[in-house]
Amino acid sequence: MIRVVVKKEDSQISCVSILGHSMYDDYGKDIVCSAVSSIVITTVNGIYRVNQEYLSVEQKEDGLIISIHGNDDVLYSFILNMVDLLTQLSKDYPKNVEIK
Repeated sequence: MIRVVVKKEDSQISCVSILGHSMYDDYGKDIVCSAVSSIVITTVNGIYRVNQEYLSVEQKEDGLIISIHGNDDVLYSFILNMVDLLTQLSKDYPKNVEIK
């Protein structure tokens, strides 16, 4: 299962960790892992194009930890959109993606 943990400080998202494998299908054929990867990588790349200092990404063996630095309403909307998309995916595939 992919576990997404959203941490907040002062009601603002400060960190998002995305760890694990969905186990929907074999590696390379897993549409749920592919969807999560696409959502997260597109979001991170979009933010990096605007401001590379807004967030940092720590790559783990089984996923990513995204830490948010700074205060930018437009870039924060990218993060909110990413969390919304991952939340919807968890509703569509509750056995494969969990949001906390």
